[in-house]
Amino acid sequence: MDLGLRGAKVLVTAASQGLGAATARQFSREGAQVVISSRSLSSLQETASAINAETENPVYTIQGDVRDDDSNQRLVRNAAETLNGLDILVINAGGPPAGSFVDFDLASWQSAVQLTLLSAVSLVQHALPYLKRSKRASILAIVSVAAKQPVHNLTLSNTLRPAVVGLTKTLSDELAPSGIRVNSILPGLTETARISNLMQARAEKNQTTPEDERKHSTADIPLGRFGTPEEFANAAVFLASPAANFITGIALAVDGGNIRATL
Repeated sequence: MDLGLRGAKVLVTAASQGLGAATARQFSREGAQVVISSRSLSSLQETASAINAETENPVYTIQGDVRDDDSNQRLVRNAAETLNGLDILVINAGGPPAGSFVDFDLASWQSAVQLTLLSAVSLVQHALPYLKRSKRASILAIVSVAAKQPVHNLTLSNTLRPAVVGLTKTLSDELAPSGIRVNSILPGLTETARISNLMQARAEKNQTTPEDERKHSTADIPLGRFGTPEEFANAAVFLASPAANFITGIALAVDGGNIRATL
């Protein structure tokens, strides 16, 4: 299937590793022009070089911190100048720390709000002027299954991820007259560094081992395993692409069937 992404101008945040990097790689495979961003310039450059070597399609790097509005303004502006426009914005940010309600003070909550919700608000605000000039404009927020089904020991994420989905659903309605599609994608347990850290945190809390926690977690997944970054990226890139032009306002779970809700 031709996804209609050849020459598309794409910005992916928090893309030096994990799901962001996998998504950027798949966009590049489809012929898109991609800018990736994260706080670590050295990690960004390493990821960009690896993608370039595979796809022979240049990937550009811009250092930035999505928690900072001024940084986001510079990031979006520089990305649009580098690519001569912007067609697709993929919003991604590292997840807030694991823990239960009693583990966090108010400052921790405020930091999590800035990272998880306000970063998305800021990026969209700065990207809109460019997206409104595109004929294949799309916004995709990488969120979490926690938006639909709370995850044990992820109180901050369980609380704030639904707000991001609420934002994207609202934007899908408000921006449709401008031809801008807005969707969320909800990764379940996927083989990334964050999941390894999560399994370690659960093991420490439950006095078990990371291997025990992995077995317990996969037992709740109908397909019986964690997903791969590539499987997630395939779904994400399709959803953001012109091939999905009549899809907007959805929150797509890529979770092996873990969410039990019917809607």
